[in-house]
Amino acid sequence: MSSRSGRSSVTPTGWALLGVLSNSDELSGYDIKKWTEWSLRFLYGSPAYSQIYTELKKLEDAGLLTSRVAGDGGARTKRLYKITSDGSAALREWADESPVDPPQLKHNPLLRVIFGHLTSPRRLKEIMQEHVAFADRMQREAAVEARWAAEEPAWAFGRVALQWAERYYAAERELALRVIKDLDEAEEAVAKSSTETVCGTPPLMRERWYEIERRVKAEEG
Repeated sequence: MSSRSGRSSVTPTGWALLGVLSNSDELSGYDIKKWTEWSLRFLYGSPAYSQIYTELKKLEDAGLLTSRVAGDGGARTKRLYKITSDGSAALREWADESPVDPPQLKHNPLLRVIFGHLTSPRRLKEIMQEHVAFADRMQREAAVEARWAAEEPAWAFGRVALQWAERYYAAERELALRVIKDLDEAEEAVAKSSTETVCGTPPLMRERWYEIERRVKAEEG
């Protein structure tokens, strides 16, 4: 497969791995994994080893990177990956010209909240408290890594992203705390309803749902 024809099949994770390789001469799969855990995990997620090696194989088949086996053939043997000139050109084209899809939020704690009628406010608050702790930890870790990124000029843009991550998780923490407070209001609203289901939540009739939808669309124009 030619490098140009293979570009269309590169996944977002594949572009991310090429981006990692663009910062170094050669990297092993272990090196790439460590790099993603250092930076990408705060804003894109850190792919598993199996996904990394699957993507690397696809990128090599497309001519966007090369690999070689280094070592003595024993336990110290490892495969090193290097971006090709075609890979660098494709990566720059992707960075400069490819459309940027908006982020798609998949928020597991809030998925529980939106179906909160299936559990109790107490359980929902426990879930959100756990999320507060997660956001707090991610904020602190992003702050540390952003500070250390300042030690290396080559990481200047990475530091900008890490600083964003620090602010993002700080905001996420505050939003989660607000949800915990809002759950009290939701519980009161449900308690005031005279008609309840087995789950203790007012039923939402189909006709009522569509009526609300029409009003929302009218307001949105």
